[in-house]
Amino acid sequence: MEPDFYHKNLSTGEWETLSFAKQMANIGSEVERSIKWKSKNHPERSQLAFFRAIELMDFTISDKKNLQRLGELCRTREVLVDYFFADNQYGSSDRAWQKYFRAFNWMANLPERQDRLA
Repeated sequence: MEPDFYHKNLSTGEWETLSFAKQMANIGSEVERSIKWKSKNHPERSQLAFFRAIELMDFTISDKKNLQRLGELCRTREVLVDYFFADNQYGSSDRAWQKYFRAFNWMANLPERQDRLA
């Protein structure tokens, strides 16, 4: 039995073709959606966006080109789960997550820098 993915087209290996910056920017988009729905008091939609973000994070963690970043990726995943579903022991905030992922969005949109983060 195969797992049920939110991003079925990316689960087949297409995700690995994206640069690290684009992977993180896509994760950030889902985190932004989760934050937006939470602020609008739509917990179900917020949760679905968060689960999509975690799925993309897991794809990024499994991508062999990201081995040197494994520590940061695993810690980021841990702190995201803590913020959205636990006691926020790390003291994260919506603003902190937006700033963290916005940097990747900026980087992903600079073509001359994408090669360095492939």
